[in-house]
Parts: sequence; structure tokens; C-alpha cells
Amino acid sequence: MRKYYTRPCNFYYGNQAKKLIIKKKAFSLTGNIHIAFDRLEIFNRKKKREIKSNIYSISEIKSLSNEIKSIVKADLRKITSKRKNIIGLKFNQPQIMGVLNVTPDSFSDGGLFFDKSKAYKQVKLMIGNGASIIDIGAESTRPGSRIINEKEEWARIEKIIVKVKKNFPAMPLSLDTRKSYVMKKGISCGINLINDVSGLNFDKKSFNLINQKKIPFILHHMQGTPDTMQNNPKYDDVLLDIFDFFEEKINFLLKNKYKKEFIILDPGIGFGKNLKHNLRIMSKISTFHSLGCPILIGTSRKRFIEHIVTKFDTPDRTGGTLASVLYGLSQGVQLFRVHNVREINQGILVFNKILSAN
Repeated sequence: MRKYYTRPCNFYYGNQAKKLIIKKKAFSLTGNIHIAFDRLEIFNRKKKREIKSNIYSISEIKSLSNEIKSIVKADLRKITSKRKNIIGLKFNQPQIMGVLNVTPDSFSDGGLFFDKSKAYKQVKLMIGNGASIIDIGAESTRPGSRIINEKEEWARIEKIIVKVKKNFPAMPLSLDTRKSYVMKKGISCGINLINDVSGLNFDKKSFNLINQKKIPFILHHMQGTPDTMQNNPKYDDVLLDIFDFFEEKINFLLKNKYKKEFIILDPGIGFGKNLKHNLRIMSKISTFHSLGCPILIGTSRKRFIEHIVTKFDTPDRTGGTLASVLYGLSQGVQLFRVHNVREINQGILVFNKILSAN
């Protein structure tokens, strides 16, 4: 567990960011010249539940104590380093991950794409609407969901994966599964990325498999399991606890010679978190840049939106989803897992155009 944590803040965008970086008045965020920052928020975890923070300008960093300064400088190197492109994903621009749930019971679209022909049509639609990668899953991980048999899980998605790979060979595919059996089958059919919501904790064979096959994966945080995760989740500090989880996992992976550029971080909005936890994570999401990996958020249609908007809730929650995506974009988040690809892509394009017009 760390004592100090570093969060980049006070962002600039577009031409203004570029000018400040050239003049060395601001740092580029993850090597992207179109987003810059000139302040750092430093969290001090004094005790488990006692967290203090202060915001410092770039020039004030040198006046910090040697203990803090060494940590901040190491974090800054990770915050400003360029994220390497993998499997066709370029992290100097926002990437949209389209969600395909081939399940009868997912929380928002269960049953809609359980039929193979409907699933394939949805993939085609999402690709045409601007998805950079498709995430295919066959086991619901909604709150209260139960585990299904690994062979049944694979049977649900085998044909759709094969068909998509045949007709869209250049489109990266992500496989949303916790089981090494399904991972192995998927990889043999051309899957490019593994998305394990358990953070490789469910199946102990998973890490050895992805390491052996040299497959990138999403390091996802979840407290508990899908059937228990929303039963009064508790943290000392959700933001820093998840940071510690990520850092510990990354160090383990690196010690086992797994490539760091293969790791994408997902703090798991809604997975073992209440509204207060989700808002804490989202509002300080840029903290995770100091781990040196691309960041993914999956806020699409999540229940925390309903908890905020109450009587203004809608079935697909596109407005709330887009608001969270655009905030994440403003904080340098690179990858967004969404259901409504066209609408989110539209919002991102307009948002970025406005930011670049200054």
C-alpha cells in the first residue's frame, strides 16, 4: 500500500494544450499533445480511512520533501509516457468498444442478441457506427447473476466469433469471460483481447494462458462476485484501494514477464460499488494515469445513472452514458465500452471538434 498518490489535473485541450507543452508550461498527458496539464493533486494516505490531498503547480513540485518528490517524479514519467498501440488500437485518440451480449439475461439487453443472426447484424451495425473493437460475452455479470457452464458459454458465441473474424478480419475482438477454457477456445478462433471482470482471480489458469499466448487483457476491478458484489460494498477509500489493487497486479504481471503495454485498466464502475464509490472513481479517474497503462471505463446504461437522474431515467440511459464518457474523455480516458455506439461516437466527435477549435 502506498502512502502518496499522484493525479494530473487542470487540463488544457487542442491548440492551447499544444502551445503550453511547447513552451514547457504544461506536461502532455500520456504523450498526447492535444491534452495537457499543469497541476498535480497529491493524495496522502495517513491511515486507512484518513486521506488528505493538496494541489500543486508544476513549479511547486521541487519544493516538496524528497520522499514525496521521488514518488511524484516516478509517477510523472508514467503519466506523460506515450501508450503503445496494440491490436490496432491507437491510444492517442478515443476508442469505442462496442458491447455484444450473447446472453438471455444481461442487465440491459439480455435476449436481444441471443439469436446468432441478430448478434451478427448488431456487430455489423456497431462497426459501421464507428466501433474500434467489439467485446463479445456469453455470461451475464449483472448484479445477482449466476455462473454458467464453460461449455455452454462457449457454445453461445463460437459461431458468431468465427463469422465476424471471417468477414471482418481486421476488426479487433475482445472476449468477455472469466474462464480459461473459453479464453483458450476464443484465442484459437482469433480473439485479440481478453476482458476478465474478475481481474484474473476467478480461474487460476487464466494468467498462464494469456501470458503464454501473448494476448493483451483488460485488468478489471470487482469487489466480490457478480452474485454478491452489490451486497453493501465497503472500501477504506475506493479510489486508492483500486489503485493499490492495480499496482499490485501490474507488479505481479511484470515479474512474470508479461508485457506492460498489453495491460488496459478498468476500475469496474458498478462492480461492487455504490453511487458514492462510482462518483469518487469517475471524478478522480485521471489518478490511474500514474500507473502507466491505458484506461477503459464501462459506464454504459449502468444503474448509477438511474440513482442520479431518478425520475428522468430512460431505458437506454444514453444521456447519462454520454455525459460520463465525455467527462472521462476530458480526463484522458482512452477506451469506452458502450452499447449505443453511434450516439456515443457522435458525442465524442462533436466534443473533440469544439475542444480543438480554441
